[in-house]
Formats: sequence, C-alpha cells, structure tokens
Amino acid sequence: MTSHTPALGRTTRLPRSARRKQLLAAAEEVFVAQGYHAAAMDDIAERAGVSKPVLYQHFQSKLELYLALLDTHCDALASRTRAAMAATTDNKDRVRSAMQAYFDLIDHESEAFRLVFESDLRNESAARERVERAERESIEAVADTIMADTGVSRDHAELLAAGLVGSAHTAARFWLAGGRRVPKEDAEALLAALAWRGIASFPLQAEPDGQVSSAGNR
Repeated sequence: MTSHTPALGRTTRLPRSARRKQLLAAAEEVFVAQGYHAAAMDDIAERAGVSKPVLYQHFQSKLELYLALLDTHCDALASRTRAAMAATTDNKDRVRSAMQAYFDLIDHESEAFRLVFESDLRNESAARERVERAERESIEAVADTIMADTGVSRDHAELLAAGLVGSAHTAARFWLAGGRRVPKEDAEALLAALAWRGIASFPLQAEPDGQVSSAGNR
C-alpha cells in the first residue's frame, strides 16, 4: 500500500464538502490498515489532522463513517458495471469491461476493496445490505443485457450474470493474493475469454431482417 497522506494542520479551514472528502479519505486509510473494530475515531481524526469534535460534526459515529465509505465504493462498482454494459453494443467488449471493473477495484492502490469484500463488519446488517445491493445491481446490469440480446428469461439471465460477476470477483482476488504473477491486462483477457466462450454460445434474438445469430457475432 502507498504511504499515508500527510495529516493537515489542525488550523486549516475547508468548505464542508471538501472537509467531508478529506475525512473519508483519512478514514479509508485507517479502516483498511486496522479493520473496523480496531480503528478508533481518535485515529481517524489524527490522520485527517482535525480535532475529534470536528470529525463528529460530519459523522456522528464510526459506523456512520464506515457506511459512508461503503456507499461510495459499492456505488462505484455498480456504476462501473452498468457503464461497461452501456458503453458498446459489442458483447465481447462488454464481457472484458465487466472483468476489468472488478480487477480495477481489487488492484487499486488504496486497497479499498477490503472495505467491501473483507470487512470485519459482515454481521452488521447495514453493511451487509450495502454490499449485497452492489452485487445485485451489478448482476442486474449484466442480466438486462443478456436478456435484451438473447431473449432468455429473467431467471436464466440473472443466473448467467451471477456466474460472470462471481468469476470476476473470485479470480481478481485470487490474482491479487497470488502476487499479481500474471500481468493485469493479461489476467483480464484470460477471464474475459473464458466467460466469452460460454456467453457466446447463447443465440441472439432475431435481427431486423429475420436472421438469427449467436452472441459471438457481436
């Protein structure tokens, strides 16, 4: 992990939005390094270079602060997946982009993925609901595309999408834990190729001229 951002002087005055962003960045460093339960609001205030009362002006509790970080990263993951599906009509590129979204999160220097996937707060319902929502939204984005292109049922499309999203998540974490022995672009391409061989076997719906092609033809 990269070195911590130097703490700012306690006399520095910032607009509320900028201060909130600063506090979230400091909290992310502390939570990633120590875990939720070991982290203290004192540590976060010190990292941000503010007094603890200032920290509490923005976040009433450690849980509220953690959930705000979860919202940021979970929303970003779901948005990246939706953007991957909407960016092109080439399904092969869509599969590659979906894989890339997970590898980008796992490989980010902040190690923020630990807040989402390796939290020691898993038994907290509010945290669990946010992670499950992000996974569900990612699956739905992929499922919507599969349904639109192949005409399979919602249940079938969601199961296929869950397989694609799950493989991206599991493989990306395995890749990181193994020391990134495969270059990131190669790893993404390998997983995309594996997923594509399965997705491409499902036929597309009829084209405007009445022809039917496979998903691999787009």
